[in-house]
Amino acid sequence: MVDGLNAAMPADSSLAEASPEPVLGHQHRVDDEALREAVWARVQQARNVKRPHTLELVRLMASEVIELHGDRLFGDDPALVGGFCRFGQHRAVFVGQQKGSEVEENVARNFGMPHAEGYRKAMRLFRLAERLGLPVVTFVDTPGAYPGAASEERGVAESIARSIGVMSGLRTPIVCVITGEGGSGGALAIAVGDVILALENAIYSVISPEGCASILWRSPEAAQQAAVAMRLTAGEQQAMGVIDLVIAEPAEGAHDAPEETARRLGATIVAQLDALMPRALDDLLDDRYDRFRRMGAFADSGTSVTPRQERQSLGDRLRLLLGSGRGMLGAEPGPLRPAAADDQDEPPLREDV
Repeated sequence: MVDGLNAAMPADSSLAEASPEPVLGHQHRVDDEALREAVWARVQQARNVKRPHTLELVRLMASEVIELHGDRLFGDDPALVGGFCRFGQHRAVFVGQQKGSEVEENVARNFGMPHAEGYRKAMRLFRLAERLGLPVVTFVDTPGAYPGAASEERGVAESIARSIGVMSGLRTPIVCVITGEGGSGGALAIAVGDVILALENAIYSVISPEGCASILWRSPEAAQQAAVAMRLTAGEQQAMGVIDLVIAEPAEGAHDAPEETARRLGATIVAQLDALMPRALDDLLDDRYDRFRRMGAFADSGTSVTPRQERQSLGDRLRLLLGSGRGMLGAEPGPLRPAAADDQDEPPLREDV
């Protein structure tokens, strides 16, 4: 592994923050091939089918788990799960994408890619948590929302946008955890929170490396190069301020020791809930709003730019053309202004008539 990636978590620490510097940058002079292999190894870890998924993690680190089903509009989406549980002394509502560990389960769970009804189920649980005064804990593990025709027909884009809006104004604490592959708007739909955590080998990006490579390099074979350019590893995301805390995984990864992974993650979630629950809700919402407004900061260069002249609309050009034609019938040759054409077409009234 590259030093910058390994620095994300000390091996002997269960709870630690990543290095403040990103993996990419002038400070890290590493071999390009070694860097691509190191980043791609994290991507493969995040996609490991044996990695513990939402329901497994919740049952290992929480008690009194009760799963709820259905969006009360269309049906139940098995790719997104949620319900009630207890983290330590905190009763909470959990929501997360659910993949499968075997082929049959993955097919049944649609490979963790929710339809529109999945996100509407999540919103139902978010509002239920708000009414009951319970915190929300979400677990992100999806390559993205399902892009098929059925999902589009049922309004998946609208449901993702509405879910982001609901979470932005939800008057209860929210802790989000990136447990595996956090991809595209399907991940962001349940990742708007007060604190964003991530497991060490998790990734978080706006698009998959293969999709990015197909668009920018015109070849999915450039996926490794795209993964480096996208800075999608947990350590890099923390350095950019997208993720607050990275949780160390056992030496071989979360799939090698799910119980230990759940113990470390559960302790962190309880600590975050301990800090968030006493806070005033108005302050909590203000900080949540400011958190996302600060992302993607830009600097003003101070140079003035001459505004580009607006092109005339088709209506304006037609009015000018018609006005020019009518003006040629008058005594004075030349085009007339469209606004003045009507006034000059009619002769003035004579008072002596």
